[in-house]
Amino acid sequence: MSSGQQVLIKLRKMIIAGELEGGSRIAEIPTAEMLGVSRQPVRMAFRLLEQEGLLIKNPTRGYIVREISDDLIRDALQVRGVLEGLAAKTLAEKGITEEQKKNLSHCIEQTEKLFEGKTEFGDEELESYHHWNVIFHDTVIQGAGNIALTQALAKNNQLPMASAQALTYDQSRALSEYRRLHYAHLQHCSIYDALVQRQAGRAESLMREHSAVVMLGETVKHILST
Repeated sequence: MSSGQQVLIKLRKMIIAGELEGGSRIAEIPTAEMLGVSRQPVRMAFRLLEQEGLLIKNPTRGYIVREISDDLIRDALQVRGVLEGLAAKTLAEKGITEEQKKNLSHCIEQTEKLFEGKTEFGDEELESYHHWNVIFHDTVIQGAGNIALTQALAKNNQLPMASAQALTYDQSRALSEYRRLHYAHLQHCSIYDALVQRQAGRAESLMREHSAVVMLGETVKHILST
């Protein structure tokens, strides 16, 4: 895993866990010194965390850590589920193309390999899972061909933990996290089957349920349960 990806995961977890307090200012140099890295991976992580809604650009300099509430995360995940469910329903009704079928099946095949002979994920497996998960979701969303839906999702993705990019994984609970991601993978398989069979209602309900599963790791569950 690249240093930038490692920094991104570390900072994301610190923000979600409250180790970086909401409303506080965060800057490149002190953050790089705290993590023992150069400024470049920190700069990249800051930009991605801004896109995920976890950081807010400071008009003067640096960033502000966004205050995260359980209501905000729940609302964002609920909206994502509705929108991605609509995307899956629309794609199933239209009929999946051979190219889309190829892309989705490839994502499933590559993800399946990550679980072979393992009971937990390391950094390399997590990065690969994240990569194929994003492609799977993007294929469904783009396949719907609904510009308003795509724009609404892009807007909602700016809220904390709402984007498919915002994957969490608590290494201290490796087995339960592994099982969660494996369950999400099996959901991908079911969604793919519903799309191929043109079962619009089933595709919609599966995607709505699935949208929260990949992101809701143990750290986020802790926020929602407090």
